Amino acid sequence: MSDKADPVLALDDITVGYGGVPAVRGLSAAVRPGEILALLGPNGAGKTTTLLATVGALPLMSGSVTALGEPIDRRIERNARRGVILVPDSRGLFHKLSVSDNLRLAKRRNGTGLDTVYSYFPRLKTMRSRQCGNLSGGEQQMLALAKALLAGPKVLLIDEMSLGLSPVAVQDLLPRLRSIADEHQMAVVLVEQHIDLALGIADSAIVLHHGRVALSASAAELRSHRDRVEAAYFGRTVDDLAS
Repeated sequence: MSDKADPVLALDDITVGYGGVPAVRGLSAAVRPGEILALLGPNGAGKTTTLLATVGALPLMSGSVTALGEPIDRRIERNARRGVILVPDSRGLFHKLSVSDNLRLAKRRNGTGLDTVYSYFPRLKTMRSRQCGNLSGGEQQMLALAKALLAGPKVLLIDEMSLGLSPVAVQDLLPRLRSIADEHQMAVVLVEQHIDLALGIADSAIVLHHGRVALSASAAELRSHRDRVEAAYFGRTVDDLAS
């Protein structure tokens, strides 16, 4: 990835909320090809709201979202066809269908090939005939990511990837996501509760607290100043931690 590459996703001073009440205020971010942005913060910080606004599921109160050189469309399906794909925290799977049928329904003409998807998630190939509802949480998350890849994303947004997963499953999945972003030059926004694991694969991170940016920096910088991350996460200052 070139440092000079233009962002494929840009959030410019967005404010978004529900029923006229802002849940996120004044958020700006830019993600370039092959970059992973970790969006961190406690429950209710505005992380999911940010992702929904990015794919056009929530109208902006102010500011703008630009994806792949164009303003985001209010029609979610059009954004998806352009390559802006959201993996929701519900994972968006058909639990009564087999793994194979879930993947078949997700395949797009210009998307990633099935063989490539299986190379990232070989376990799925061995359980193609299994009903999705009988998979473990980690296996279901693999399937959700595989489905997203088949749609050919250029911007991939993942909400609470580790939700309900064991630490072992999370440690397995996150490095794969790093490889996928690198190899496909895909821009990724990752909402994640496992702060250290997220910072371990991300290029940059934003910590939200009560809908506002409490901290924004490179992941490398935040790994070196973990106390600043903790302070921002809980709405405190670094001085508070020393007291």
